[in-house]
Amino acid sequence: MTGERELVLTRLIDAPRDKLYRAWTEPQLLKQWFAPAPYTTQHAELDVRVGGSNTVVMRSPDGNDIPCGGVYLEVVPNRRLVFTDAYTRAWEPSGKPFMTVILTFDDEGGRTRYTARVRHWTVADREAHEKIGFEQAGVSAPINWRRSQRDLPDASRPLRPRGGEGQGEVAEVRVNAPASATILNDCFRFS
Repeated sequence: MTGERELVLTRLIDAPRDKLYRAWTEPQLLKQWFAPAPYTTQHAELDVRVGGSNTVVMRSPDGNDIPCGGVYLEVVPNRRLVFTDAYTRAWEPSGKPFMTVILTFDDEGGRTRYTARVRHWTVADREAHEKIGFEQAGVSAPINWRRSQRDLPDASRPLRPRGGEGQGEVAEVRVNAPASATILNDCFRFS
C-alpha cells in the first residue's frame, strides 16, 4: 500500500510558482539552498526533461561527499516535477532505489501551494526517512526544510519569513495524511 510508504510536506509560500520551480531546476539556484548548514552543495547537474538525469553532490562538515542522483520522470514547467533515484543516467537502474519524489507548485491567489510527496520503495525506507526527520529533511536527506525553504533563492535574493508570531517555524506536519489535508503551512515573501 502506497500510504504506508509515503511522506508528504506542504507549504503555502508567498511567491509565484515560477520562482520556486526555478529554485529546483537551475543548478546555481539549487546549490544555494539544497543542503542544510553546515553541509554544502558542491555540485548540481540538472538535465530537466523526461529521462534527463540529475546529480547533486553535498559535502558534510568532515569533507565527505554525498552524491544524490536520479532521473526525471515527469516535467511540467512551473507546475510539477517527478524524479526518482531508481535510475541513474540514461535509465540505468541504481544500486538501491530509495524514493520517487513528486513536487507540485499550485497557484493560490498569487502564492504557491508547494507540495513534496515522497513515495518510498519499502516501509523501512519511509521509516528511515522519518527517523532522520522528514519534516526537517524534506525530500532528500539531509535537506532541512525549516532552513532551506526560507532560503529558496530568486536569482540572488532568498525568501524571508513573513512577519508575525512563529516566524519560519513548522506550523503542522502530518505523515500519511490525505492529499487534501494541509500538512505544513508556512508563508514566506521575497525581500
